[in-house]
Parts: sequence; C-alpha cells; structure tokens
Amino acid sequence: MATTPAHAGSPLVLAIDAGTTGVTAIVFDLELRPVARAYAEFHQSFPSPGRVEHRAEDILAAVDDTVRRALDGAGGSPVAVGITNQRETLFAVSAATGKALAPGIVWQDRRTAARCAELREAGHSAEVTARTGLVIDPYFSATKAEWLIANDVSVRAAADAGDLRFLTVDGLIVHHLTRGERWVTDPTNASRTMLFDIDVRGYAPSLLDLFGVEEACLPEVVPSGGAFGEAHLPGAAGTVPIRGVLGDQQAALFGQGCFEPGAMKTTYGTGCFLLLNTGARRVSSRAGLLTTLAVDGRGEPCFALEGSAFAGGTVVQWLRDELGIIDDAADSEELARSVPDTGGVVLVPAFSGLGAPHWDPDARAALLGLTRGSSRAHVARAALEAIAHQCADLVEALRGDSGESVVQMLVDGGAARNDLLMQRQADFAALRVVRPGEVEATARGAAAMAAVGAGLLDAAGLVRALEAESRTFEPDVDGVAEERARWQDAIARVRTSSSSAS
Repeated sequence: MATTPAHAGSPLVLAIDAGTTGVTAIVFDLELRPVARAYAEFHQSFPSPGRVEHRAEDILAAVDDTVRRALDGAGGSPVAVGITNQRETLFAVSAATGKALAPGIVWQDRRTAARCAELREAGHSAEVTARTGLVIDPYFSATKAEWLIANDVSVRAAADAGDLRFLTVDGLIVHHLTRGERWVTDPTNASRTMLFDIDVRGYAPSLLDLFGVEEACLPEVVPSGGAFGEAHLPGAAGTVPIRGVLGDQQAALFGQGCFEPGAMKTTYGTGCFLLLNTGARRVSSRAGLLTTLAVDGRGEPCFALEGSAFAGGTVVQWLRDELGIIDDAADSEELARSVPDTGGVVLVPAFSGLGAPHWDPDARAALLGLTRGSSRAHVARAALEAIAHQCADLVEALRGDSGESVVQMLVDGGAARNDLLMQRQADFAALRVVRPGEVEATARGAAAMAAVGAGLLDAAGLVRALEAESRTFEPDVDGVAEERARWQDAIARVRTSSSSAS
C-alpha cells in the first residue's frame, strides 16, 4: 500500500477523493508525493431506467475504511485534510440525526428530465444561465431537491418540520467527519447546484423560489481553502483540521497546476470533464459549455469554462460488467489494439443522455455499423474511441467559444493511463496531449488546496510541488476527418427533439 516512505518529521496531508464508484484516500507529503493510499468501491443502484442512486452510509463507510488503511500505511497522522467529490449528487438529510432520509440522487440520474423540459418551455433558461452559468438539465442538483420534496414522504415530512438539509457529497463527508458539527460546502460545489449565483457568490432567492427549496435547508458556503471544521479521523489521534474542499473537476484543475487563464485540463473518470481557466473573466459559451467557479493558485475563486461528457470510464465498466468482453478495465487497451481500427463500428455511449455540447437527456446509447465480421475487439476499440470523440467535441466547442486554436491538453484520471485512448484523443482533437507521471490529479488537488488553506504551501511552493515528469502524445490526423464524420453521423442518429442545447 505504501508507495513512498514517509519522511520522519515531514508534515503529511490527507486527501479524500469521493468519486462516483468509489472512495480513494491518499496521504501526501508537502512535495505532493503520495506516501500511502487506499481505495474502496461502494454500491451503485439502478432502480429503473435512467435512475442512479447511492446510499450515504455506503459512501461514509468507504471513507472510514480508506482513511484508516491509508493512515496505517503512512505511519503518521496528517496535519490537514482535503476533500474532493462527485459534485451534483444530492442527499436529503435529517438536521436532527444527520442521517440520510432517502437514497442520494446521483449526477447521472435523469428522472427529472421531463421537469427540466417544462422549465425550459416556461422560459426559465435565460435566468438560470445568467445566474448560475449552467443549463437547465437533470445533471444538476436543483431539480433533484425539488423531486425529493415532492415524491419522498420522509423528505416532505422533514421539510414540513424544519428538519431537512440538502448536502452534496462534500458536505456529507464533512458533517460525518466533524461528528455533526458543520453543515458546509464550498463555492465550486455550490456552483453546481443550479441554485447559486456565481457572480454574487450566494444562493439566488429567485431560484430557491423556482425550485421550492428553503435557504435554511442548504449548507453554509465556506471558501475552498477555508476552515471546514475538525475531523475525527479513523486511526488518528486527536482531531485534524479540514482546510480544503473542492469539487472533483476543480480539484483536478488545481492539481494540474492550471492556475492561470488559458490553462486547460481534461479528467477521464466515470465521466470526462474539460475545464479551461478563464481567470477573473466570466465567459459565456455559445456552444453548449458551462460557466462555473474554480480556484486560482491562492485558493481564491475564479471562473472556468467546462465541458462534460457523462460517459468516460463507465464505458469501459460497461464492457466489463454488462457485456463481459473483458475481465479487467486494464484489458481494454490490449483488446482494442488487436485490431487496426473499429471496422466501421461506432459506439455512442449515451447511457445517461448526452452532456455538452448537446445537452440531450433523452438520448440513448447506440452501437452502430455492425457487420458479420464485427468482433469484441472492434467493439472495445469503438468504446475507447467514443471517449476520445466526446472530448474532441468539447475541444471543438471550446475553440468556437474562445476563438483560440487550443493546441495542448493536460490529462488526468484513471482512463488517462490508457495509451491508445490518449493517442486517439490527440488525433481526434488535433492537439498535443500531455499526461503527468501521476494521474491522480483530483486527490492531489484536494491535498494541495488543504496545504494552501493550512498555510503549509504558498503559491511558489505549490508550483514547485506540482512539477512532474510527463509523457506527450502528438496528433496524427491522417484519416481523422472521415472518422469524425462517422461519429457526428452517429450522434445525429441518437439525438432527440427534447435536446436542451440552444
């Protein structure tokens, strides 16, 4: 479990990365090198088509388990804690007991698609985008909260009794680790609720009214490098201050050292997320990207443009768990390399609809171009190329919005380890892909934020700590135009008339 021995007397920082399918706890030194780590998956529930749920107790049990094992491996206690998390997933919690009142609705869940269509048809899109930088889509938290109040008896009763709190996963973990002392979140997570005004930096009363959510039900918003309370960590003596909280994509941006306007990264996790730091300038997209909050090198809020593809690593999980054509996610590259191309097979992985730039919650996945000669290797290659095609769409949208050529992309996340995927990404997006030696940028960003928040690192020290060896993938655009045209044709085939893209 230990990857680098802890140096005697060197301060350690703990990062808790609560993703969509599991929790990773990593102990870092102040050079932001991993000292010890632990990982645990938790249960995913799919109660009906389009619905995805998590249980709060499963996430929190995974937090306790991984923290205990990581601290055991590090052989010492941290001086600060950073937390990063899947962002838009929402839990309804009892203020009195701190227990979840219902399963959490995951960011991939599409149950509120019809309600979002109603809101768009009623003319609310302009205000929502102006205040939040987002589009009206089931992806975000607001319609999840509205649905829980309207459809869950326990949540409705708690709301009537003044006992209801809504928490995203960061707030859930902070509340748990502080033993109920704090109900808090940070601006990067708040900016994904569709209830938060990113210019004013506070909850928008008009949107609270629109979605029927009382501000008293929402957590206090604390600066990303602020004081989030004292954590009672399994296996640690005393308490440890929580000094950094960031949504996962903003944490990855921070962990890649993208502090200046124009810096860009893409994270390949359960989904794929491209973020471009735009600094103090709020940029409004014309091509279906989102405007959101991130942080600069001092931990202060800044703006970013974001593109979200809902299916990233989940495509490879589908190959493994549902199709059974690979035994392990790492096998996908070897299988895909066994054929020179996809043989005309195209996978559109719209398992949870399409995100940016299409915003079509009703789109469904399709496997196209099959012939009698199509093999599982062709399907595996089509699956990896689908991930790269989606991210290339985001890059094209970014180029259209910014007017910049966009020649380089920093990458991180588990699927970024796949060399074939990274090469195809460079090819399809016609840019240089740079992958650091350590792809756990999300956890590294959380640790870095905690170190900055605790005063352990300044901006210069942070830049030095984030310098790392990297590998570069240069684009080969031969034949790419035809492949991209085949992809766009496949996208057109799965699109529906209910698309929320403008």
